[in-house]
Amino acid sequence: MNTENVIETQMLTKRFKKVTAVDRLDLSVRPGEIFGLLGPDGAGKTTTIRMLCAIMTPDQGQARVAGFDTVKEPEEIKKRIGYMAQQFSLYGDLTVQENLAFFADIFGVGRQERQERTARLLEFARLTDFQGRRAAHLSGGMQKKLALACTLIHQPQIIFLDEPTTGVDPVSRREFWDILTELHLQGVTLFVSTPYMDEAERCSRVALMFDGRIVVCDTPERIKGLVEGELLELRPDQLRQASQVIAPLPGVLEVQTYGDLLHVFVDDAERQSAAIEQALHAAGITVQGMRRTRPRMEEAFISLIRKKVEGE
Repeated sequence: MNTENVIETQMLTKRFKKVTAVDRLDLSVRPGEIFGLLGPDGAGKTTTIRMLCAIMTPDQGQARVAGFDTVKEPEEIKKRIGYMAQQFSLYGDLTVQENLAFFADIFGVGRQERQERTARLLEFARLTDFQGRRAAHLSGGMQKKLALACTLIHQPQIIFLDEPTTGVDPVSRREFWDILTELHLQGVTLFVSTPYMDEAERCSRVALMFDGRIVVCDTPERIKGLVEGELLELRPDQLRQASQVIAPLPGVLEVQTYGDLLHVFVDDAERQSAAIEQALHAAGITVQGMRRTRPRMEEAFISLIRKKVEGE
């Protein structure tokens, strides 16, 4: 394994009865990266993180985190990492301040360091005005920020976050990612699993995970560049019928549906836009607008997964 990487796996595998949750996973994460593990529910993201945090033992393969083997040296790893689980796991009856004190005790943070770190983390997480409030009475977004503050109390060099913004409002999601960006600028390595495509755009590199396997791992820009063709976006008045008309046309590579929009990948946007409009008009379908646009992570993910499934 490469000693320059802070996280590295080789053929990492975990099975639950007849289901292979993580299938021969090879990953490497460099120091100071925001590494995103992107995929739908059931892709294997949580199982992967639990194995990397030395909470779960793999059935096959190995992983090293911060230079230590997850099976042979789990306690060394736990000293150096922070882990924020998907579900709120703090103590609802304790106040914000008391939760921070409890986790400081767990990690053996000294009294003087504790006071300094607690004050800094409360300010960092924008919770200074709420330190006397019970955790159960915080909003979902504040609970997430408190969980992150408790994860940071022992100043870990690597932080694992399992779908940290699931279930919170858009404003809280943005605030949470602002905090993660500040940590990234401080040199902390962040390993974040997420089902949200827009969050993947914020990562240094992203691994697209599906059915326990990595489909592709690269920077967001390069992943988006893997999608073939140019992208046209249009809003027809008959969505399903429009898709059926467009899909078999020459030069059309793929058609994806987004709400009331169709995203059509073509070999040449300028040439095919007229042909598409003509075909829809002949079918009695009205188009309220058509424009060329750039693929986002969402289009790339759907396209790459579709190709993988069709290839198998």
